[in-house]
Order: sequence, then structure tokens, then C-alpha cells
Amino acid sequence: MLAVLAGAQLMVVLDTTVITIAVPSIQQDLHYSVTALQWVVSAYTVVFGGFLLLGGRLGDLLGRRAVFQVGGAVFVTASLAGGFADQQAWLVVSRAGQGLGAAMLAPAALAFVSTSFPEGPSRNRAFGVYGAVSGAGAALGAVLGGVLTDVASWRWVFFINVPLAVVVLAGSAWLLPESRGLRRKLDVLSALMATAGVTALVNGFISAPVNGWSSAGTLLSFSTAVLLLGGFFGRQVGRESALFPLSLLTDRSRAGAFGVHLLNNAALLGTYYFFSQFAQQVLGLSPMVTGLAFLPSTACVILASRFGSRMLSRTGPRPLAVAGSTALAAGLLYVSFMSAGSTYAGRLLPSLILVGLGLGMSVVALTVTAVSGVAGRDAGLASGVLNTCQQTGGSLGLAAMVTVSAHATGGRRDTAVLADGWGNAMLLGAGFAVLAVAVAALVIRAKPWAQQAAPAD
Repeated sequence: MLAVLAGAQLMVVLDTTVITIAVPSIQQDLHYSVTALQWVVSAYTVVFGGFLLLGGRLGDLLGRRAVFQVGGAVFVTASLAGGFADQQAWLVVSRAGQGLGAAMLAPAALAFVSTSFPEGPSRNRAFGVYGAVSGAGAALGAVLGGVLTDVASWRWVFFINVPLAVVVLAGSAWLLPESRGLRRKLDVLSALMATAGVTALVNGFISAPVNGWSSAGTLLSFSTAVLLLGGFFGRQVGRESALFPLSLLTDRSRAGAFGVHLLNNAALLGTYYFFSQFAQQVLGLSPMVTGLAFLPSTACVILASRFGSRMLSRTGPRPLAVAGSTALAAGLLYVSFMSAGSTYAGRLLPSLILVGLGLGMSVVALTVTAVSGVAGRDAGLASGVLNTCQQTGGSLGLAAMVTVSAHATGGRRDTAVLADGWGNAMLLGAGFAVLAVAVAALVIRAKPWAQQAAPAD
């Protein structure tokens, strides 16, 4: 069962980064502008993040196996559509469809892990496997994206999901038990408000470098985001059927884990996006070699995840979260000094190692902390919130980093200017990670918590 759940998580995480190596080929084939190109990445993460709360609650209300399987079917259908896309809008809509399927698949998978293993060493080991897949999947996506783009075409970063989805769906029908549904109302309006609000916020960051920060379109996007997200949180106060019960934030360690996860992922997605472009446009590496260049980071994620799962019961989550975010910040700070004369071994490789260690060390601690002590009937919701932090953080972080880079380059395309702009973006990513260090140190509890079984489903 854990293999099936980890396979589902691998599939949705892969699609966050597998596209990044293929981005230059997609831009050339479908003629995207520099700013519009990031919607090929962000359409997935925005819809994924915006509908995760709804997807998590659907699993609690309707049964997790059913929602898991519907999500998998939507995901694989959208993947096929993306592989055949020959227009910009078609590809972006397909990516959004993948995000919708992933929003049902991912929280159900994480909820199954959290309810199938008792709190303590057993659950920590399970989350060690799950966390290693989550972390390594991001780096593995870059490797796989490079190989597929070079050997076949960028379309295969979509088609590769089909056999994986078939295995996951078959395994779910055979191995996953059905959970009992809850008799609660489903707040669809809140889900739509959250998705539209995040989309408007990301669009504001995207349009600002092109149209100006004080332009009518940019101000309208930000104003819409404030109104919709403010309305979303207002609807959650005191509602029995709240999509995001604010009571989840009353535990300071859980709230801290959500915050650190959001900030870490704000730095991570942009990192893979810019690393890929630097490797191909400045270092002149092929997509395949670019993908293989990410392998050291993948190995570091796996090793650090194993270490983190073993140390969690001894140290508690705070030291691991602080150490992981610190390593991430150090890696991004180091690579922010990139230039057109930088080399892979001298500048990118040390950063990739630090980023991999930081991600692997923190992901298990944050995941376990986020779902620890949550009643089984609300496990899908807590899982949805954690995944929402990951995807929303990635979307907003990428938009902010692209904005900084575009402002620095001013539309110029020579490698020296591009490298300088990407370095500025990495510096912003390092800033996100430094904030994550502060949140982890000040909010998450320092000592190991008492291991108590979660209430029964």
C-alpha cells in the first residue's frame, strides 16, 4: 500500500518540475513569450494549490479511495491532452487539468499514510519513505524531463504519466481500503475563491514586469487577490463546514510546519526553473545532460530524508526544520553569485548538494508535524493544507523570482545579463529560506512531542 501511495505522490511531484527542463523546447515550439512561458509551470501549481483544500475535504466526505481514483483518472486524461497540445492555450489548460487531478490525488494519498500507521517510529519510517519520494521526485523530475526531451520530445514529459498512472490506479483498486465518509456540507464556493485569489495574485506578479507595478491591470489583479483571499478566510471563521478550519492553526508546531513548508517551496520551484535555463542557455548543456546534472541533488534528498526520519523521534522537528532551511538558504545564496563565466562544478553543483540536503532533512519533519495529532476523519484536510502550502508557495515564489529576474534583465538576452538576473532571483529565493529558518526556530516546538495515537477514523 505504501508503494502505491508513494507512486501517486511521485507522479504529482514529478509534474511540478519535469516540465522545467522542457521549458526552452516548449518555448521554441509553441512560441511563448518569456513572461507567458511561466504559466506552463504555474497553471499546474496554481490549480493544484487552489483546489487542494477541496480535494482533501472531498476525500474525508466521500471516501478517500474513490476520490484518489477519480483524481488519478483526471490526471492521466489531462496528461494525454497536454502531450498532444499544439497551441499555447491548449497546453496551459491541460496543465490546469493535471493540477485538478493532483488536488484530489495527493491529499488522499497523504491521508492514507497518516491513518494507516500509528504515531511514533512506524509512522516516521513511513513518512521517511513518503518524504524521500516527495523530495527526490522534484529533483528526479528534472532528470527525467531532460532525458525525455532530448531522446524523444517535450511531449513525453506528459505521456510518461500514462503508464505510471495505470500502475497506481490498479494498485489502489487492489490494496487501498475505502474510508467512511463524513456527513458534512462541502464548501465549493470557498475552494473557488481560494483558487481565483491565488491565480489573481500570481497573475499580478507576472504582469507587473511587463505592464508596470502601477498599471491598471496589475493593480486590478492584486486588488482582486486581496478581496478574494480575504473573503475566503472570512468564510472560514466559525463555520462548521469550513474548508480550512482555523483550528488547525491553534497548534503552534503545526502552524509553523505549514509556514516553513510554504516558504521552502517558494524558493524551490524557482530554483529548478532557473537552474535549467542557466544550464542550457549559459553552460550550453543539452536537455539530457541538464537533467543528469540534477542527480546529485536527488541522491542528497534521499540520504537526508532517511537521516531525518531516524532522527525525528530523538530530536523533535525543530532542529531538522532549522537545519534543512539553513542548508537551502546557503545553497541559494551561493548560487546567487552566478555569472556568465560560472561552471557547473564550481557554482551549480555545490548549490544542488546543499538544496538537496536541505529539502530532504526538512520534509519528513514538516510532514509528520503537520499531521501529528489530527483526527483520522480530518486527515485529508490536514494533508490538503500541507500540500496547498507546497503548491501555493511554489507558484508565488516562482512568480516573484521571475519578476525580479525580468526587472534585472530589462528584456535583454545576452548571457551576462541573463545570469545576473537569474542570480538576483536566487537571492530572493535565499531570502524566502531565511524566513523559513526564523519561523522554524521561533514557532515549532524544540523538544520531541509525546507520541499519542490519533483519534480513530
